[in-house]
Amino acid sequence: MAKRIRKRDLIIEFLQLITGIGNKKGKKAAPRFELGIKDLQSSALPLGHAANSEFVLPLADRISHSTENLLFLSNGHGEDLIAFQVLQALHELLPNLNLEVLPLVGEGKVYAPAISEGWLRKVGPSITLPSGGFSNQSILGFIDDIYAGLFKLTSQQWRFVQSCGESRRVIVAVGDLLPLFFAWSSGTPFGFIGTPKSDYTWRSRPGSAFSDYYHFLKGTEWDPWEYALMRSARCKMVAVRDQLTARGLRKHGVAAQAPGNPMMDGLQSVSLPDALKGFRRLLLLCGSRGPEALTNFKRLIKSTRLIKSQTPLAILVALGSEPSVNQIEGLLARLGYQKSLFFDNEIGAEACWFNGSCNVLLGSGKFSIWASWAEVGLATAGTATEQLVGLGIPALSLPGEGPQFKRGFAFRQSRLLGGSVMPYSSSVDFAQGIEELLNNESLRQSMGFVGSKRMGVSGGSTCLATLISKFLLGD
Repeated sequence: MAKRIRKRDLIIEFLQLITGIGNKKGKKAAPRFELGIKDLQSSALPLGHAANSEFVLPLADRISHSTENLLFLSNGHGEDLIAFQVLQALHELLPNLNLEVLPLVGEGKVYAPAISEGWLRKVGPSITLPSGGFSNQSILGFIDDIYAGLFKLTSQQWRFVQSCGESRRVIVAVGDLLPLFFAWSSGTPFGFIGTPKSDYTWRSRPGSAFSDYYHFLKGTEWDPWEYALMRSARCKMVAVRDQLTARGLRKHGVAAQAPGNPMMDGLQSVSLPDALKGFRRLLLLCGSRGPEALTNFKRLIKSTRLIKSQTPLAILVALGSEPSVNQIEGLLARLGYQKSLFFDNEIGAEACWFNGSCNVLLGSGKFSIWASWAEVGLATAGTATEQLVGLGIPALSLPGEGPQFKRGFAFRQSRLLGGSVMPYSSSVDFAQGIEELLNNESLRQSMGFVGSKRMGVSGGSTCLATLISKFLLGD
């Protein structure tokens, strides 16, 4: 009976949020609070409270850092990475806080080090879906996911989050509608970190797609049902990736903030090894979801054979969880590359292959180090491409059949990043674009400057951890 009443109350609340009946939250300004200068280094606007100022969480319901848990929901590789950065900052800020994570898509491999160290616990059901979480971009991918148990998995995750609400866990949703809806439906206080959407995608060099006009009419890329959930009195914090997007949501009564981009945290700046100083340096990012990533690598590496350069090329292939170094080596052998037995250990490569004056260096988990060495990026990736241009390094993309990195995704990414990554439709044009960038330092710098402005500076994780501590944990 209690569960039926709870579900009825949630339905009533959602209808009120959608219709605006009984909701005066949008007419109220968010109360401010003060942070130190260091915490505000990545935010140009004052940070505010995302909750209704009339709603005060009773003292008895506030989380106890020694007995209660803070649960993060994330739904994708990029979202996992962002959640992990914030979790690390939270652990440093509140080392006694019990932290849990539920990856809604995939197995959340990025969390493995923290889990093994014992300060983070993975909870709930999770599997790796065939589409890699991009079933909404492919009907065939959606069908494959259904056969792999998509509906069963979602149902199990739903029931688990409901049980978390009953145990009064506090929840932080990272991603888009799915984790946001799960967090809201739990009935417990929650925060939301909206990572994938930005108003730059339709306000910066907008195209002729219907979606651009749709977003223009709304004034934001977020949909009405999404910002309705964000207006819930139980939503204590809403953070988005940039100030432009935050302003769009504030017009709809959401006290959204843009305290910084966690994607720029954790990247290292390492001096260029002497072994690479005689080469033009390209960083190849093929993505991290197989088999698409392997297909992307083949298309990218074959395109580099068309580059005309008087100086030898060093192509740094920064690999994630997929494809493996062995898979890439097998493909390079079939393409006529030969394995080199001698290469500088200072680079940190696991293997080096060559064909003429082109040297291909392979390394798993090397992105954070190798990124700063590159002059140009060759990309069919999402999060890693954004991080690369955020470091001021321009990139070119060559979209394929997907399901993730298709033409539409590539052009949306380009608009999001202000043209600091440029998509091409053919290998010939792609190779010519690389040549132009390598030969034009001024163009590289101007594109890189735009990318770094769009992505922002590091420090976002610390600011978000502070917000969560104040507005969700009551510190």
